[in-house]
Amino acid sequence: MNKKIPYKINFPKIGNPSTGYISIAEKENLPFIPERIYWTYFTPESIKRGGHAHINLEQILVAVSGTIKLKIETSEGEILDFTLDSPDIGVFVPKKSWRTLKYSHNAVQMCIASIEYDEKDYIHDYEEFKLIHK
Repeated sequence: MNKKIPYKINFPKIGNPSTGYISIAEKENLPFIPERIYWTYFTPESIKRGGHAHINLEQILVAVSGTIKLKIETSEGEILDFTLDSPDIGVFVPKKSWRTLKYSHNAVQMCIASIEYDEKDYIHDYEEFKLIHK
């Protein structure tokens, strides 16, 4: 697992169509020890979320329901697009990565975060984020 490049994480999927499924995020398939878990829901389709980076925070984003289009720009300037539409797949978002997200009307996003909330950890200005590349 490269902690500088975003990548998909396939969580184990246990069960079958007749009884349903469960997916598990345990320490052996996580790139960090979670300090916070939160979820986002009822986001209007007309809204773009994100528009920021984090200095130290790493995240795993999962679409528990619906579809989320995720665009990530790394601190090295690489741009990657992901579509999250299955609850057994997540995307690792490294620190110092700019992200934007677009949600379907029924999307529920779970975020597994490496640190507790800290407003000082946010980079809200894209030009300030671009200075990381230099």
